[in-house]
Amino acid sequence: MDERNGFEERLRQARAREGLDKRPDGRGALPQGPWGIGLRAGVEVFSALVVGIGLGFALDRWLGTWPWLFLVFFVLGSAAGVMNVYRLFNPRRHPRGK
Repeated sequence: MDERNGFEERLRQARAREGLDKRPDGRGALPQGPWGIGLRAGVEVFSALVVGIGLGFALDRWLGTWPWLFLVFFVLGSAAGVMNVYRLFNPRRHPRGK
């Protein structure tokens, strides 16, 4: 029986290391249901756009370059929002120790 317990422990550790088990606190998982996923994707895009637009607007006011930095940061914010949604649906595994 001791062999079986050792195997179960090693299997549990390997699954946890590779992220195959659900986290007990529920963090890091996709929201359940279409409304949850859609809301999270919308928030990801909206927040990236708000940050990009805010930075561009603030820098333009400070440097007097209206509307150029606003437009550049709007495009960067849009790209960041799309990349956030892409990462939401295609999580990448990080190599460990390699």
